Order: sequence, then structure tokens, then C-alpha cells
Amino acid sequence: MAKLSVRPTQTVASSLPPGRGAGRGPTMTMPVAGAPKKRRPISFGSPVNAKGQAVFTRQLATLVKAGMPIMRSLEVLARQEKSPAFRSVIEECAETIRSGGNFSDGLATSPKSFDRLYVNMVKAGEAGGVLDTVLERLAVFTEKAVKIKAKIVAAMVYPAIISCVAGGIMGILMVWVVPKFQEVFFTMLKGKPLPWLTSVVVAVADALRQNIIGVLGGAAAVSFCFWLFKRSVFGTKVLHWMLLHIPVLGDLFLRAAVARFTRTFGTLLASGVPILQALIITRDTSGNVHIANAINIVHDRVKEGDTVAKPLESTRVFPGMVTSMIEVGEETGALPDMLVRIADNYDEEVDNAVGALTSIIEPVMIVLMAVGVGVIVIAMFLPMVELIKSLSA
Repeated sequence: MAKLSVRPTQTVASSLPPGRGAGRGPTMTMPVAGAPKKRRPISFGSPVNAKGQAVFTRQLATLVKAGMPIMRSLEVLARQEKSPAFRSVIEECAETIRSGGNFSDGLATSPKSFDRLYVNMVKAGEAGGVLDTVLERLAVFTEKAVKIKAKIVAAMVYPAIISCVAGGIMGILMVWVVPKFQEVFFTMLKGKPLPWLTSVVVAVADALRQNIIGVLGGAAAVSFCFWLFKRSVFGTKVLHWMLLHIPVLGDLFLRAAVARFTRTFGTLLASGVPILQALIITRDTSGNVHIANAINIVHDRVKEGDTVAKPLESTRVFPGMVTSMIEVGEETGALPDMLVRIADNYDEEVDNAVGALTSIIEPVMIVLMAVGVGVIVIAMFLPMVELIKSLSA
């Protein structure tokens, strides 16, 4: 009688089509009881950033769309992943599927890498048997989110660099250059009063030079207090309100928030997520307290049987055009498509606004830096002019 050989795993065939159903591939492997679980590498923060998640989602959607089983696709992506922490996350997702679970179950074990929006969309795709379509929508969603965020950050980077350079130049002038001129002035003018502008600059330079530790400590204390204020509930409300109402930039942030809300909500509805659950997920991922409160009001009204457009309009947070288009989408039964269309429109407006803002900020920052340095230079040359006048007289 032939001996039976026991292997560590056993492969079971599955008749589900690739990329569909409960998230399992054509094969399902049963693990050995008591098998040691791999320890995830230690990482600070999220194992993957937004750009890395977008790349992963696009690659996974492409593989699943091409007919490759979801588990096999994850194994391929895990092998080519360079980050050890995120590679471990992908391997754990594949192991969950191999153990008989769903892809969404594996994603839910890594909330730092995949938020509720991501997990619930995948879960809806598995329930509806359209995982490949949902992954495609997720890929588009993450790519657009990364693109908009990158453009806003790029618009803020240039002013930040100019501000740091200007601050460094003015600090060097005030701490090292102005004191040298001050010694020269007192020697040559022999006690004569300095021009008022020079006196002000010299006084500020003396205060900075003699109290440099106090100035740095005060700046650190202000930064720490601002950090505490930002983390408080009241501070978060104030700062988020300022982001939506600050001149020039407020309109940009509002457009970005509207685009995020409509794209998230529309993508969830198109993926088969129930409307109440979609509103909750959209509220939790809105990124702004006042936007979240408005969505919460809409959720409560929809739960009572109302439409989305009317309570959304009553919050006075979203522009009238947005609520009108949502109302048309509800009347025609094409709300998900209308929401995505609104998001595309506002994404384009954010692109144009960022471009216009960048073109305005660049010359303004250069002029401000030139004015600051110019004031110091003029203040240093005024005593020279007085000295030349006295010598010529």
C-alpha cells in the first residue's frame, strides 16, 4: 500500500472567474495549523504613501482586468515591492485569501495603508461580483487624488522656499552685517544721531543679537502652542473654517473639498455601496470638520427619507451649482455619474486656480523679499549720505 505524503499546504480548485466574487482567485490554499505568522517589519506612520497606493491600485487593477487571479496578482506585486513594510502588508492580504478569507478582510487588517473608503469599495465589489471594475474605479480615484494634492503642494512649495531664503538672508544681515556697520557709524559720526530708519534697523538687530536664545525659544513656544491649538476640537474648527474662508486661498480649498466629496461619494455609489454607508465613509474621509458636519446633516435627513440635494443646500457650505447638479442627478436616476462629472469639473477648476495662484505668488514673493532686503540696505547707506554731506560742507 502506497504511503500518503502530507504537504504543508493543499490546493483546492475554484470555479469563480478571476477577479470576481468574494475576492478569491482560481486556487485556494489551506494553511497548516500552527504555522508561524510572519512578523510585519517595524514602520513609523503608514507603510505606503498616497502615490505608492495609487501605483499599487493601478497595477492590481491592470492584472485583475487581464484575467489574473487576485491572489496571484498580489503575490506578483509583493515580489516587486521595494518597501519591506508595504510588501509585508501585501503578503498578509494574499495570505488572508489563501486562508479562505476575502480580499477586503486582508485590507481591513492594515488600516494605516488602506482606509475605510478603500476597504468598503473592495467589499462592495466582492459582494457584487465586479471586483475588477471596482479596482479600476479605485485606481482612477487614487490617481486623481494624488494629482490634485501634488499640484496644491507644488503651489505652496515655491512660496515656502522663497520665505525661507528671504528669512535666512535678512537674519544674516541683521545678526552679522548690521552690527559691523553700526561700529563704523559710531566711529565716523562721533556721536551724531543716526537717521530714524537706521536707528530702527540697528535697534532690531541689537535685540536679535542679544536675545537670540530667547527669540528661538519664543518661536519654539509659539509653534508648540499652535500645534496644541490645532489638535484641539475648537482649534480644528477655527483652522478649518479659515481654510474655507481665507481670501484667495479659501476658494481654492473649497473647490478641492467639493471635488473630493463628490468623487468619493460618486465612486462609492457607482461601486454598489449603500447611500447611507457611502455618506458615512465620505464624511469620515472629507478632511474638513465643517464639510463633515454638513455631510452628517445630509445623512440624517436621507435616513428620514429626504433627498441629498435639499439638505445639502440648507447647510450653505457647498456652492449652489453643486446642489443643483446633484438634484438633477437624483431626478434622472444618474446620481453617481453626475457626482463624478462635478468632481471632474472642480478638479479642472482647481488645476486652473493653482496655476493662476502660482503665477501671482511668484512675483509677489520676489517683491516682498526685495523690499525687506532693500530696507536694510537703504538704512545702512543713509548715514553714509549724511557723512558725505557733512564732509562736503
